[in-house]
Amino acid sequence: MAVQVALPVAVAAVLGLIAGSYARAVADGFGAEVDDHRKEARQAFARAIRIVPLPRRPYLIEGATALAAGLVTWRLHDDWLLAPWLYAVVAGIALAVIDWRTFRLPDMITLPSYPIILVLLAPSGHLASAVIWGLALIGIYAVLWFIRPTGLGLGDVKLAGIVGMLTGALGSQAAIVAGLGGHLLGAIYAVGLLVTRRANRTTEFPFGPFMLVAALVAVLTRV
Repeated sequence: MAVQVALPVAVAAVLGLIAGSYARAVADGFGAEVDDHRKEARQAFARAIRIVPLPRRPYLIEGATALAAGLVTWRLHDDWLLAPWLYAVVAGIALAVIDWRTFRLPDMITLPSYPIILVLLAPSGHLASAVIWGLALIGIYAVLWFIRPTGLGLGDVKLAGIVGMLTGALGSQAAIVAGLGGHLLGAIYAVGLLVTRRANRTTEFPFGPFMLVAALVAVLTRV
């Protein structure tokens, strides 16, 4: 049994290194300010397709993709949910990097992810739960954005639907962990900034990466 698990995990990690190179290339194509979002996305993906998929120093993006892909495969190696989660790993890494650098979660990545994930989730038999939790998290984050638009962006609301679908397919516990976990991780980071005097109470920071890390925690702690 150990070998049956170790082999797909190792394969996923190796493929994650390759996919991480593409995620890096895509992320490099998105800037903080742009006039034509569709042109930006076309150029980013076109450039990514042409690269030689080899890890580059400091290897953080490729390493993070490989680690996340291996962990997800470890938890879901015998489950139909593996395919949508592996897609989400690569897309999520790209989104996290873009958001951290530019405070943006591009629609050109988030919006197409909805139909892609729905199609990949269909064979799992958990599509209804995924849709329900996706709508639930969108609704909750939309209310939070409406109450305090400086704390969340519309990109975070759209990302919440993706997180809700993926974790909702795992069960209610996973969706709740992901929904609350992002805020908890963000709060811990904010406190750390305040304690180290690197920020004040009005300092803004990207929230998407914390949502995505919370989603990974949700799948790893799945019962």
